[in-house]
Amino acid sequence: MIGQLTALAALGLAGSVQAAGAFDPESKWMTGDWDGTRTELLEKGYDFTLEYVGEVAGNLKGGYNDDKTARYSDQFALGVKLDLEKILGWNDAEARLTITERSGRNLSNDRISDPRAGHLSSVQEVWGRGQTWRLTQMWVKQKYFDGALDVKVGRFGEGEDFNSFPCDFQNLAFCGSQVGNWVGDIWYNWPVSQWALRVKYNITPEFFAQIGVYEQNPSYLETGNAFKLSGSGTEGMILPVELVWSPQVNALPGEYRVGYYYSTAKADDVYEGADGQPQPLTPGGEFRSHSSKHGWWVVAQQQVTSHNGDVSRGLNVFANLTVHDKDTNTVDNYQQVGVVYKGPFDARPKDDIGFGVARIHVNDDVKKRAQLVNDLNGIDDYDNPAFLPIRETEYNAELYYGVHVTNWLTVRPNLQYVKHPGAVDEVDDAIVAGVKIQSVF
Repeated sequence: MIGQLTALAALGLAGSVQAAGAFDPESKWMTGDWDGTRTELLEKGYDFTLEYVGEVAGNLKGGYNDDKTARYSDQFALGVKLDLEKILGWNDAEARLTITERSGRNLSNDRISDPRAGHLSSVQEVWGRGQTWRLTQMWVKQKYFDGALDVKVGRFGEGEDFNSFPCDFQNLAFCGSQVGNWVGDIWYNWPVSQWALRVKYNITPEFFAQIGVYEQNPSYLETGNAFKLSGSGTEGMILPVELVWSPQVNALPGEYRVGYYYSTAKADDVYEGADGQPQPLTPGGEFRSHSSKHGWWVVAQQQVTSHNGDVSRGLNVFANLTVHDKDTNTVDNYQQVGVVYKGPFDARPKDDIGFGVARIHVNDDVKKRAQLVNDLNGIDDYDNPAFLPIRETEYNAELYYGVHVTNWLTVRPNLQYVKHPGAVDEVDDAIVAGVKIQSVF
């Protein structure tokens, strides 16, 4: 009897999804179920998606240029997920293809940061890596031994699987894989992809280990190579390894990640020259070359409360830490903490509130080199165009309220504070108002 009721409920749910028309607030798609065609395709193994993220940011106060304005940037992601078991009969196999397009401008570049130093984070995370169309995902995944072994191969970025983190905030310091934000010359976050292999083994239902091999090819970052498939320009490999624990603490979900990455490509020192002297004193100006680059990370997320037993609502806490090679990396360490409360009001059970604070520290050797260059040039005036800004630490904070307008549309107005943009003390602290819009068509 229970089984019959369950089957009837499932059929009823399927019917309601099929009946969903365009702009139905209960549908998970803005365009609805296409008169049932979408559900029919899903049942056959074809899941088509078109997602949109748009971000607006306006400077209320401060920054390098306090002339008030606003900037808009966006991203469209068109993709398909294929259930290869349904389509081809391949047991426990799936594939994915995604093409993205980014456009717009970034307030961090235009108002917040000193152009000689840049903004370490960004008040519009969706901007960057070239405002163009890109091949972002093209991979096949196969599971073995009843799902214990999971192998993924094709084109994708490290942050999909390693050092992964949600992206509901608008400030980059709280969005996605943070390793990729601070060693972006070797670790390519979304929407850039490269040839890669990832192997994951589920040791227990709550614990797995994974290792990856990713092509390190800076030519993929170029706008003209957004769909490049050849390996020309490859400089080495980046090898991440990670342990992930997903416990239930007091029946509430959590996730804890610890990982390490190693790059086999050569990397320049940030201070020393090829002859062992400080690089500004080295004849020819060549930097000392290192044979590799490395770093590690910790990510923690834990739900700590529920709302009257409803685990979809409650307080979640999170923290991120990354540490990077002092010889070769501009940012040597980064920390972030924050909270998200899901379902803050009974009348708005699907809304959420988030707040986070991040610290980004610039390698002391980068500071020493800039000071030496300024001394050699006889410049000590920050306002001199030839002065190299001295960078130390940048802080970012964001408070947002996420309005769950429909099941396919969320709008997150936010307020951001940037202290020492670009880690430059002389740049005025900035207050930025923003709006992040996320929709599924």
